[in-house]
Amino acid sequence: MIVNNLFPVLALIGLGHLLKRGGFTSDQFLKMSDRLVYFIFFPVLLFWKIGATPLEAGLDWGYCKAAACVVVCVFIFSLGCIKWLRIGDFQAGTFAQSCFRFNTYIGVAVVMNALGESGVRYFGILIGLMIPLINVLAVSTLIWFSGRQIARKERFLLTVRALISNPLIIACVSGMLYAKYWQGFPVFLENTFRLAASVTLPLALLSIGGALTFKTLLGHLSLSFVAAGGKLILFPLLGIFFLSVFGVTGMTYKVAMLFFAMPTSTAIFVLSSQLNSDTDLASATIVLSTMVSFFSLSAVLVWIA
Repeated sequence: MIVNNLFPVLALIGLGHLLKRGGFTSDQFLKMSDRLVYFIFFPVLLFWKIGATPLEAGLDWGYCKAAACVVVCVFIFSLGCIKWLRIGDFQAGTFAQSCFRFNTYIGVAVVMNALGESGVRYFGILIGLMIPLINVLAVSTLIWFSGRQIARKERFLLTVRALISNPLIIACVSGMLYAKYWQGFPVFLENTFRLAASVTLPLALLSIGGALTFKTLLGHLSLSFVAAGGKLILFPLLGIFFLSVFGVTGMTYKVAMLFFAMPTSTAIFVLSSQLNSDTDLASATIVLSTMVSFFSLSAVLVWIA
């Protein structure tokens, strides 16, 4: 089960890295493919998967509540580490979001392989609710430690802008609204969405592999390990606890556990760059977290089998 579900994902990430090193892809290509995936293809995939089936009246939202509790707890953990480890302001914002932001692309790929389309739908609902919370925490932390004197109104507007312009949030919310008020898609739209969505995950995983760079890892190994530990060890352990608190079982339990085992998001690099935080630490944490996530995902796949 582990090999069947994880090998395709890791193989495409590895291929993306080899293609970049071999000169088959370039930084410009990766940048453009990232934009296509983020703004077009991935939102189409999420909207299609979530909107295709009407929302059940009795959908158990406990898995979303559990995920929110875990995110907040790990966020508090990251702030505690910043204080206890005396992490400087320049690295603090990057370190914090490395502990709780998740890689959506790898998440959907693994959920698709392990749980099928039903799992992707529940995962889409979950990330549609978690992305706003995580963005608020990430932007607030980066602004707090950026050293910039930002007025409260400007800080609020910056956070709101980050939320309402996020295409993944728009796609998830739109999909849930469509599923609530309409019954499935016409055949011509269904076929169009299927064709467009088919390129999403391969292109996203190739881009992740092409963006991996190991040159910054050695210089930031200790903080990267702490951040990866928060994301890949503390996250799943807290997840088990809160899922039991909210009585979550079945498919939503499996979806949530895979969500908890995801590596750090590549988006932390972009946000760190925009808000004056350490992009080298971001790169190092992304690489280490992506590599080590094989073990966290393997453990979860065994746990939910």
